Amino acid sequence: MQYQVFVLSQSGSNFVASVIGMPNLTVEGRTEEEAIANAKAALESQLATGKFVTIEVYPNNQPNGTVSEMRYAGIFANDPTFDDFMEKLAVIRFEANAAEDE
Repeated sequence: MQYQVFVLSQSGSNFVASVIGMPNLTVEGRTEEEAIANAKAALESQLATGKFVTIEVYPNNQPNGTVSEMRYAGIFANDPTFDDFMEKLAVIRFEANAAEDE
C-alpha cells in the first residue's frame, strides 16, 4: 500500500511528518528523512494492530421518505454494459440539445 506523507520544516533542525488520511499520525525528526522514516514506522505499527472495515449507514431521519443518493454509489462498478449505456445516453442528450437549438 502507498500513503502520502506531508512533511513540514519547523526551523532548520526539526521536521514534522503527517500521514495523509490517518488521523493522529504525526511524528517528528531531526531531518526530513528521519521524519519520513518515523512516519513509516508509526504507520506500520498502526496497521499491524488495527484493520480497515467497511460499514453501511442507513440514516433514520430522511425527510419525507426521500432516498439518499449514496445508496446507489458504485452499483454499476462491475457492470460490463455500463460504458455502452453512458455512450448511448450522451448521444441522446446531444440529439436532444441539438433539437432544442433548432
